Amino acid sequence: MAYADAVGGAISADSVGRITEGWGAQVAVQRAAEAEVANRPSERGEDPDQRRVSEIEPIAGPANISTDGVMVLVRAEGWKEAKLTAISAVTVSAAGERAASTRRASRRAGDPLVELSAHSYQAGLWDAETLGQQQYAEGLRRGIERSDRLSAVSDAAVWIERVTRQNFPDAVQIVDWSHAAERLWAVGKAVFGEGSARTRQWTEARLDELWNGKVAEVVRDLETLDLAVARYPREVQQAAGYFRNNHERMHYDVYRAAGYPIGSGTVESAANTVVHDRLKRPGRGWTRRNADGMLAGLSELQSDRFERAWHDTLPAVA
Repeated sequence: MAYADAVGGAISADSVGRITEGWGAQVAVQRAAEAEVANRPSERGEDPDQRRVSEIEPIAGPANISTDGVMVLVRAEGWKEAKLTAISAVTVSAAGERAASTRRASRRAGDPLVELSAHSYQAGLWDAETLGQQQYAEGLRRGIERSDRLSAVSDAAVWIERVTRQNFPDAVQIVDWSHAAERLWAVGKAVFGEGSARTRQWTEARLDELWNGKVAEVVRDLETLDLAVARYPREVQQAAGYFRNNHERMHYDVYRAAGYPIGSGTVESAANTVVHDRLKRPGRGWTRRNADGMLAGLSELQSDRFERAWHDTLPAVA
């Protein structure tokens, strides 16, 4: 219908699929080539001010990177992890703006209002190293290597911390608050019972400690519990180590006061809009090549760069 409205003709669903997948494959090849250039070692005599990747809507102020992985069914391979990264502009307003913008109580009610916008994405069926190359290239497109206030909010996955630190060592890395809070709720439910008053009391007390940056106290409280119970989920058994190992990325009191984001909702939302909405529909699954092409195309579409990417892949006119 949209095609008919635009050009006054008709096109079959199969033709749309072939065109879309073919174009997406071109975008994937182009992005891979740009990532290779972006990550190539510096050469003697190279101008350090020369841009290796053309900027697209560079972020002038504070910026944030969030990275994640989601599962996709690949034909003849089974479930594989698609990795994606989201880069956003960050705007910080006074706490009063937060009060005016929400109707429900929040732990952050007295904190500066932190908003993320102007998102761009890159996604593919990549290993961690390839994701790291694509993350760096996308960071160059957005100009975030020049940011004097760069944050990186994600879950606590080791590969995310590693590739982000390699690409942007000055970024303030933060473990997503919701993931940390969910870990404490899991412990409370396992130890004290689902829905019990003791569960809520214990968990809320630990959340208060974590919210105020008292990670050592959270670890101490967890270590007083017997979590090495066979019936407990692994995330519960390993909870003390989770907070101990990530304490340097859990200074939530400092982050809140400074106006940093503490949630990775941008990349979790992208998991739906860039990946799930198209690649997880009922059907026969995707081949790796078509899935990568579709993810490349969807990344540009959801980054509001479709027209630019479309024209960049058109053959040159003699």
